[in-house]
Amino acid sequence: MEYGPDDQVDRDAPASPFQQLAGILRARLARGDWKPNRAIPSENALADEYGLSRPTVRRAIAALADEGLVYAVSGRGTYAAEQKPGDSAPSA
Repeated sequence: MEYGPDDQVDRDAPASPFQQLAGILRARLARGDWKPNRAIPSENALADEYGLSRPTVRRAIAALADEGLVYAVSGRGTYAAEQKPGDSAPSA
């Protein structure tokens, strides 16, 4: 299922909340909400924004890291990865 950058997590949807959040964040990255090598919102901020627990947010961010869309810097946070020209975010 495709998610838009302005979607919200739907607890009644067939996809798990972490999958939905990963799709939403993927769409926000593709839209350019966060410039490459700039921090994305913290786990706490995303948990508050989407009404989810930190472990759920952490799992969504881990999925994006596995795809190479974000990377973590110890003690600093999570950053948007630089995308190569022609790369598009994979769909979930």
